Amino acid sequence: MRDNIWGYQPTTGYTAGTDLTGYKVEATDGSIGKVDKHSDDVGSSYLVVDTGVWIFGKHVLLPAGTVQSVDQAERKIYVALTKDQIKDSPEFDKDKHTGDAGYHEQVGSYYQNRRSI
Repeated sequence: MRDNIWGYQPTTGYTAGTDLTGYKVEATDGSIGKVDKHSDDVGSSYLVVDTGVWIFGKHVLLPAGTVQSVDQAERKIYVALTKDQIKDSPEFDKDKHTGDAGYHEQVGSYYQNRRSI
């Protein structure tokens, strides 16, 4: 397991610069939503996933290190987390996520302890 939760693993099939907006996101136990926004900045790569009606429209921030694989043909992203792990994650805060290192540390710590890869 890698220490950098905020970076894509080389085995995911992700190519830097690929627009993942609109891709479906699959947890280990089913679909969780679609990518609303993403970043592939070095050391701060993430997905913002709109979970839709599944957990009442909650948006979640998934560090790139949680991604197992990207299927560009199917436009799907597979993450190494269960639906419950994502549902119980810290709520996405659009104001804190861009300038608050403590927020990224909190989110990263939550996922670092839950990855199944």
